Amino acid sequence: MFEDLLRRWDGEEAVIHFDEPSGAWMFVCVHSTVLGPAGGGTRMRVYEQPADGLADAMRLSQAMTVKMAVAGAERGGGKAVLAVPELPTGDARRKLLLRYGELVASLGGTYRTAGDMNIAPADLDIVKERCQWVYGTTGASGNSGRGTAIGVLHGIRAACEHVFGSADLNGRSVLVQGAGSVGRDLARFLEADGATVLVSDVDAARAAEAGGTVVPARDALVTECDVYSPCAVGGTLSAETIPALRCRIVAGSANNQLATPEDAQRLHDRGILYAPDYVINAGGVIQLIGLEDQGWDEAELERNLAAIGDTLRQLFREADEAGITPAAAAERLAAQRIAAKRA
Repeated sequence: MFEDLLRRWDGEEAVIHFDEPSGAWMFVCVHSTVLGPAGGGTRMRVYEQPADGLADAMRLSQAMTVKMAVAGAERGGGKAVLAVPELPTGDARRKLLLRYGELVASLGGTYRTAGDMNIAPADLDIVKERCQWVYGTTGASGNSGRGTAIGVLHGIRAACEHVFGSADLNGRSVLVQGAGSVGRDLARFLEADGATVLVSDVDAARAAEAGGTVVPARDALVTECDVYSPCAVGGTLSAETIPALRCRIVAGSANNQLATPEDAQRLHDRGILYAPDYVINAGGVIQLIGLEDQGWDEAELERNLAAIGDTLRQLFREADEAGITPAAAAERLAAQRIAAKRA
């Protein structure tokens, strides 16, 4: 199964390591280093099959290449997955993360990691004990979820401006699907902006803590709203679910929101504006690189996070002019920047 995935992948390097003490598979995928060292978070997750973890890392690393290029970052795209039999705790978790840090360190900076699903700043502190190429540790630039949420807020404003003629969110209904670190902050930012906030999560108590009106998880996709904002796991927008959507805009922080690339066209055909996830959720990357590598202050960070909205406005216009989807416009922009760097 690994062989089939590798043959179809267009990335530069995939590292596959079985961690015998924990039973975990470690996958590090470097999709591109044309624009600079590959950057991307590490996610820890239970998968049905190890190959599913490798496929996830491959898809996410490709999205990171586009994200970095569109954001204008001097970084390529990479991603890592720790496919575990169960989420470890205590000493077993610490030892797994130390061994993972040694694996990343062995790549010599080709891949530089941060947090993702089930990987918190405290986990990254442990990884950094063995590897210098780590972003988002405790006390560094902070949890990147904050920058991600701010960037998504700017993206939602830009999308509303394109669809409704105004970036003013006062009275606009936004359903935040997933009340984790990003979704929780986003819900609060939206409420402060005057939006009518709906929140859905598989954990109803967590949804309630985020504020707004709680929507049962089973009803999230079919609830009427102006903006549907997926902020949990990816792959939820598909040929089966898109026809049920009752929104005008899809704009959220989740990675790989589309089950297949063709789903971007399905959204377009339904008259739903899609803000490509790898564009609108770039705030976390911008925060980590800006604060830890570029030495930005908070004002400079905010200016660069606001630029996510400007980038989306440009992509929406170009997509309309060319008769293509915003996702296709984003990929075209990324390809142009990578080609120019190669040249």
